[in-house]
Amino acid sequence: MRVRRVPDVKHHVNWLTICVWARNSQRFDQIKLLQASLSFYPSLVPQIPRGCIPLRDCGRIRHCQQRITSPTCVYLLTVSPPPPDENPPSSRVSYLSNDSTKATPYIMSLSRHVDPDELIKSLHDHPIHKASQNKDRFTSHITPYSSRYASSTELSKYQIPHDGAPAEVVHQLLKDELDLDGRPQLNLASFVGTYMEKEAEQLMVENLSKNLSDADEYPAMMDMHGRCVSILAHLWGVQKGEKAIGSATTGSSEAIHLGGLAMKRRWQEKRMKEGKDTSKPNIVMGSNAQVALEKFARYFEVEARILPVSAKSNYRLDPDLVKENIDENTIGIFVILGSTYTGHYEPVEEISNILDEYEKKTGVDIPIHVDGASGAFIAPFTHAKAGQKWNFELPRVKSINVSGHKFGLVYAGVGWIIWRDESYLPKHLVFELHYLGGTEESYTLNFSRPGAQIIAQYYNLIHLGFTGYQSIMENTLANARLFSRALEHTGWYRCISDIHRKKGDHTYEEGKAPYDSGETSADYNAGLPVVAFTFTDEFRKQYPHLKEDAVQNLMRAKQYIIPSYPLPPNEEKTQILRVVVRETLSLDMIDRLVTDLCNVTESMMNSDAVDLAAWQPAPRSVEKQHTSAGLPSHKKHESRRPMKEGVHRSVC
Repeated sequence: MRVRRVPDVKHHVNWLTICVWARNSQRFDQIKLLQASLSFYPSLVPQIPRGCIPLRDCGRIRHCQQRITSPTCVYLLTVSPPPPDENPPSSRVSYLSNDSTKATPYIMSLSRHVDPDELIKSLHDHPIHKASQNKDRFTSHITPYSSRYASSTELSKYQIPHDGAPAEVVHQLLKDELDLDGRPQLNLASFVGTYMEKEAEQLMVENLSKNLSDADEYPAMMDMHGRCVSILAHLWGVQKGEKAIGSATTGSSEAIHLGGLAMKRRWQEKRMKEGKDTSKPNIVMGSNAQVALEKFARYFEVEARILPVSAKSNYRLDPDLVKENIDENTIGIFVILGSTYTGHYEPVEEISNILDEYEKKTGVDIPIHVDGASGAFIAPFTHAKAGQKWNFELPRVKSINVSGHKFGLVYAGVGWIIWRDESYLPKHLVFELHYLGGTEESYTLNFSRPGAQIIAQYYNLIHLGFTGYQSIMENTLANARLFSRALEHTGWYRCISDIHRKKGDHTYEEGKAPYDSGETSADYNAGLPVVAFTFTDEFRKQYPHLKEDAVQNLMRAKQYIIPSYPLPPNEEKTQILRVVVRETLSLDMIDRLVTDLCNVTESMMNSDAVDLAAWQPAPRSVEKQHTSAGLPSHKKHESRRPMKEGVHRSVC
């Protein structure tokens, strides 16, 4: 018998865990786990099973040998006794670990669920290498699945391990875990691109180590950054004589914050020159706004005037409500070129005209910032444009942002913001940096950030050119129109989005023949390639127990990620499903998507409420429950802020 004394693991606890292992054929099985306090509870010593050494003073044990009928190995976890004035613990404390020399305390908590992590940790086999003094020899292996990490030793999750693991093992095990994620190509919920050509990917890999903030060290990369700013400024109609200025960002969220902050500072400077109060700035947006817009208002202490949307306004910012909610304290209007809910473009030119009239009456100059996260990379290339003017052709538009990682066709991590002229970017917001040998001006919320996405953006712009982008955007709109017609043809669904309807026709009429004779997107309503749809009224009457959430869950079983959520506040009683048609959703994939969606809907029609109740989203993992402060969908009514109050969801 070999007895190993494990170093103290926690002071003031005096519980001893004895694990007895017996040889059975070619493996060791756990036959007994006994918890006892030997120092303070001598009466428990007789409870130690036959064959174990009767230990009475754990603190002085160093080595002991005794012949027993079968080879065994006892692991002892010994700890220092508690102070005399402290009562012995009343709860049971186990020391559970894959490595007996690194045992950590686990206190059994009261819970209403099974903890999978602890279940696996406590029930798996304990291999012979745990009893060995030379554990390093067991790390040799032929494949990752022949190593001890394949069956007996978990990779550390919450604390850095004392010893590392072989690179190929870690790579394979992490890869296996990541296979549990959804497939990016079938993630029809996201606007963010999931495909790039191999040449672009190669450029990104070759430049992963470059930091965009190190301008003096990477002048070629910074030249490409400047070229992208210039290309976008011209694409968005910068006027002759104006000196456009801009920057890359980590995405549209940062860009929106920068654009909003510039509007606030210009408003403050003007008010201070006039000797007026600057304590009550406000900004106007629709309730269909992406959450980043409200974040700006909250983070930078600006009153957010979030205006309700309606079917009358096509679920977008209502120009009539804009008239009623602007005043001398309005720093600007956020106008969205492509609602993330339904894909509708907001009427930038119409709102600009309203602000022009307001300035004539009051002398108050209110600027527009266009949130073109998706639309600013679609409208310039499509024949439909935005249906009306939306860019720097309108003097009222001072700044525009876009996400390069959406329809700019770059992987996640790049956005852009452009001001029509450098005079609209307050000088005191711009920092002059003396860093790593050079001097640069900077206006960003981040400092160090990857430069590979900027290189990839420039690659796309010069590789695809105008006609390449136009072809891709027209294709996505054509596929979105086809999907929309197919949905409405079933009689089960109606589309809230309207890019498939003839220009000027925005309403769904049951039984109306679809319009399919347009040659280009110019013959249809302008908008993002987004299909937002819901059940028809007739379908709801026949199948009142069917909900859009069931469609989402059943399609998820087929690996499609199609979100279901309510429309913005004021219209939240309408639950919709939404599909973003990116370039990877080809004609063949549209055909398969329609087939699968029809099969799912038919199976629902043949099921009762009890059957459908079984198709629920998987519960959040224990790990997710402990690392996220959010609520699962079935508890959304417990949120601190009800949906009717402001921007209630991020649908990006």
